[in-house]
Amino acid sequence: MTQVEESTGTPPARQRSPLSGWLGVVALALGTFTVVTSEMLPVGLLTPMGESLRISEGVAGLTLTITGLVAAVSSPVLVSMLGRTDRRMALCVLVAVLVVGNLGAAWAPNFGIMVVARILVGIGMGGVWAIAAGLAVRLVPAKSVGPATSLVFSGIAVASVLGVPAGTYLGAAAGWRSAFLAAAGLGLVVLLAAAVLLPRLPAERAIPLGGVMGLFGNAQVRTGLIVVGFVVTGHFAAYTYIRPVLEDVSGVGAGMIGTLLLVYGVAGVAGNFVAGAGAARSPRRTLLVISAVMAATVIALPWLGGSVALAAVLMAVWGLSYGGVSVSTQTWILLAAPDAREAASSLFVGVFNGAIALGALIGGLAADGVGITAVMWVGGALVVGALVTTAVGRSPAPAVGA
Repeated sequence: MTQVEESTGTPPARQRSPLSGWLGVVALALGTFTVVTSEMLPVGLLTPMGESLRISEGVAGLTLTITGLVAAVSSPVLVSMLGRTDRRMALCVLVAVLVVGNLGAAWAPNFGIMVVARILVGIGMGGVWAIAAGLAVRLVPAKSVGPATSLVFSGIAVASVLGVPAGTYLGAAAGWRSAFLAAAGLGLVVLLAAAVLLPRLPAERAIPLGGVMGLFGNAQVRTGLIVVGFVVTGHFAAYTYIRPVLEDVSGVGAGMIGTLLLVYGVAGVAGNFVAGAGAARSPRRTLLVISAVMAATVIALPWLGGSVALAAVLMAVWGLSYGGVSVSTQTWILLAAPDAREAASSLFVGVFNGAIALGALIGGLAADGVGITAVMWVGGALVVGALVTTAVGRSPAPAVGA
């Protein structure tokens, strides 16, 4: 047995079939697609959910906030609680929790049951994302880690392009509960795929919660998390309110808004893979480009978006830049803490989901207090904060061979 096998209990990626490793990566990508789709489903179902549960759309929107906040809190706690549990088994259990949560949401006769169900979704989401993010490096050879990580995170981008719209369409055609049933069914597919396609993945090391939080003392990890906080908060401060902004600035109707969001989403998928390749070579340089382009685009939209054609171009550029955020910042975090990838990933997931909730809150305050287009300026200013932090903060060195 090699030294690697002795320390981890898993043969190194280069000794396994390349195809089996990539099939495992596909299973992880399907997992990230499923958890993000499950999290975001209420976005397109708020009206029928509210009517069925006899609550307002604003209260129904809390089902999204609750899930994000639970994922933010539970992610680092779960990683510490898992200890040395085999990660394939842990993923299967967490996906099972996600399935139960979606089934509960589909059945929920009242808002209280719905809250419990969405808490379960948040626990499953936070755990799956934190674990899956750091596993690509264990499944493929070193030269393929960048593309494999991009593929895992493509699930997040594709969920916004296909998952949420598909759930919305299904909800309109067969009732909102059918969308949650479909998400539960997809979760069962992920559970089977993880059980069959992933090898045994013993934990690399057990880290107590104090050790997870201790990673804030790592300057490179801390810088990466601050960048995540700025860029994700800025994005969601603006993007959460993109529909009324486009209606106000471009004067477009609902049909054209759907088209513009599709343009944004498709560009986001492309940005994920482009940034993944760049981040493997230099996460700092990649994030500098992403932050600069994104800040300029968001700030320019209220002034240049009056033309539908220009609005489409700006939405495409915005999607291309933000599409690379997840994979670039995750690559930064993994390179900054190579000996504690799961612990660092759990902090990443926590900050990311907390920033989503904070961004929506800040954007709402700006829209109500100043005006709807103000969300774009506030969002752009926060992304400039990410640009400055990336430029002056401590960054990790690129992976060997990247």
